[in-house]
Amino acid sequence: MDLSDLAQANFDAQPYWDATAKGEFVVARCTTCGEAHHYPRAVCPFCRAETVTFEPASGKGEIYSLAITRMPDKPLRVVAYVTLAEGPTMMTKIIDAPDDVAIGDPVRVDFQTHPEGLTVPVFRLDRN
Repeated sequence: MDLSDLAQANFDAQPYWDATAKGEFVVARCTTCGEAHHYPRAVCPFCRAETVTFEPASGKGEIYSLAITRMPDKPLRVVAYVTLAEGPTMMTKIIDAPDDVAIGDPVRVDFQTHPEGLTVPVFRLDRN
Protein backbone atom coordinates (compact mmCIF):
# COMPACT_ATOMS: atom_id res chain seq x y z
CA MET A 1 0.00 0.00 0.00
CA ASP A 2 1.45 3.39 -0.93
CA LEU A 3 0.63 6.70 0.77
CA SER A 4 -2.10 7.62 -1.70
CA ASP A 5 -3.88 4.38 -0.75
CA LEU A 6 -3.72 5.31 2.93
CA ALA A 7 -6.23 8.13 2.60
CA GLN A 8 -8.54 5.91 0.57
CA ALA A 9 -8.34 3.05 3.08
CA ASN A 10 -9.47 5.23 6.01
CA PHE A 11 -12.84 6.43 4.69
CA ASP A 12 -13.71 7.92 8.10
CA ALA A 13 -11.04 10.55 7.47
CA GLN A 14 -11.79 11.19 3.79
CA PRO A 15 -13.10 14.75 4.38
CA TYR A 16 -9.84 15.51 6.21
CA TRP A 17 -7.70 14.29 3.30
CA ASP A 18 -9.94 16.03 0.75
CA ALA A 19 -9.37 19.30 2.63
CA THR A 20 -5.59 18.89 2.86
CA ALA A 21 -5.45 18.19 -0.88
CA LYS A 22 -6.99 21.67 -1.36
CA GLY A 23 -4.62 23.31 1.13
CA GLU A 24 -7.30 23.59 3.80
CA PHE A 25 -6.96 22.50 7.41
CA VAL A 26 -9.97 21.00 9.19
CA VAL A 27 -10.57 19.42 12.57
CA ALA A 28 -13.00 16.64 13.48
CA ARG A 29 -15.62 17.67 16.05
CA CYS A 30 -18.37 15.65 17.71
CA THR A 31 -21.75 17.37 17.46
CA THR A 32 -23.00 15.43 20.50
CA CYS A 33 -20.39 16.42 23.12
CA GLY A 34 -18.71 19.29 21.23
CA GLU A 35 -15.16 17.95 21.62
CA ALA A 36 -12.64 18.27 18.79
CA HIS A 37 -10.27 15.38 18.19
CA HIS A 38 -7.36 14.23 16.07
CA TYR A 39 -6.79 11.81 14.36
CA PRO A 40 -10.06 12.13 12.41
CA ARG A 41 -12.42 9.18 12.82
CA ALA A 42 -16.15 8.51 12.68
CA VAL A 43 -16.61 7.63 16.37
CA CYS A 44 -15.96 10.31 18.99
CA PRO A 45 -13.18 9.17 21.36
CA PHE A 46 -14.79 11.17 24.20
CA CYS A 47 -18.46 10.12 24.17
CA ARG A 48 -18.47 7.31 21.54
CA ALA A 49 -21.16 9.04 19.47
CA GLU A 50 -21.12 8.68 15.69
CA THR A 51 -21.93 12.34 15.08
CA VAL A 52 -18.56 13.63 13.91
CA THR A 53 -18.30 16.51 11.45
CA PHE A 54 -15.32 18.35 9.98
CA GLU A 55 -14.97 22.09 10.45
CA PRO A 56 -12.42 24.66 9.30
CA ALA A 57 -9.59 25.11 11.78
CA SER A 58 -7.38 28.13 12.43
CA GLY A 59 -4.19 26.25 11.59
CA LYS A 60 -2.54 27.71 14.69
CA GLY A 61 -1.07 25.86 17.61
CA GLU A 62 1.77 25.51 20.07
CA ILE A 63 4.57 22.96 20.34
CA TYR A 64 3.76 20.61 23.22
CA SER A 65 6.73 18.24 22.84
CA LEU A 66 9.44 17.73 20.24
CA ALA A 67 12.33 15.58 19.09
CA ILE A 68 15.20 17.05 17.08
CA THR A 69 17.50 15.10 14.78
CA ARG A 70 20.75 16.76 13.77
CA MET A 71 22.88 15.25 11.02
CA PRO A 72 25.99 16.75 9.44
CA ASP A 73 25.27 18.62 6.20
CA LYS A 74 21.51 18.04 6.50
CA PRO A 75 18.74 20.38 7.62
CA LEU A 76 17.45 20.08 11.16
CA ARG A 77 14.60 17.54 11.40
CA VAL A 78 11.94 18.27 14.01
CA VAL A 79 9.04 15.99 14.85
CA ALA A 80 6.61 17.42 17.38
CA TYR A 81 3.30 17.13 19.11
CA VAL A 82 1.41 20.34 18.40
CA THR A 83 -1.61 21.36 20.47
CA LEU A 84 -4.01 23.06 18.10
CA ALA A 85 -5.93 26.22 19.02
CA GLU A 86 -9.08 24.08 18.70
CA GLY A 87 -7.87 21.72 21.43
CA PRO A 88 -6.55 18.45 19.99
CA THR A 89 -2.86 17.56 19.97
CA MET A 90 -1.39 16.01 16.83
CA MET A 91 1.98 14.58 15.83
CA THR A 92 3.53 16.43 12.92
CA LYS A 93 6.71 17.72 11.35
CA ILE A 94 8.01 21.24 12.00
CA ILE A 95 9.52 22.58 8.78
CA ASP A 96 12.20 25.26 8.43
CA ALA A 97 12.86 25.08 12.17
CA PRO A 98 15.75 27.11 13.61
CA ASP A 99 18.24 25.64 16.08
CA ASP A 100 16.42 27.30 18.99
CA VAL A 101 13.00 25.72 18.34
CA ALA A 102 11.42 24.94 21.72
CA ILE A 103 8.40 23.66 23.59
CA GLY A 104 5.79 26.43 23.76
CA ASP A 105 6.73 28.00 20.41
CA PRO A 106 3.70 29.13 18.38
CA VAL A 107 3.25 27.42 15.02
CA ARG A 108 0.99 27.67 11.97
CA VAL A 109 -0.03 25.02 9.49
CA ASP A 110 1.50 24.52 6.07
CA PHE A 111 1.20 21.59 3.68
CA GLN A 112 3.59 19.21 1.96
CA THR A 113 2.67 16.89 -0.85
CA HIS A 114 4.40 13.53 -0.75
CA PRO A 115 5.81 12.32 -4.10
CA GLU A 116 3.12 9.60 -4.10
CA GLY A 117 0.37 12.21 -3.94
CA LEU A 118 -0.88 12.50 -0.35
CA THR A 119 -0.87 16.08 1.00
CA VAL A 120 -0.15 16.26 4.72
CA PRO A 121 -0.30 19.10 7.23
CA VAL A 122 3.05 20.20 8.61
CA PHE A 123 3.82 23.23 10.74
CA ARG A 124 6.29 26.10 10.79
CA LEU A 125 7.15 28.55 13.55
CA ASP A 126 4.88 31.58 13.78
CA ARG A 127 6.93 34.16 15.67
CA ASN A 128 5.12 37.22 14.29
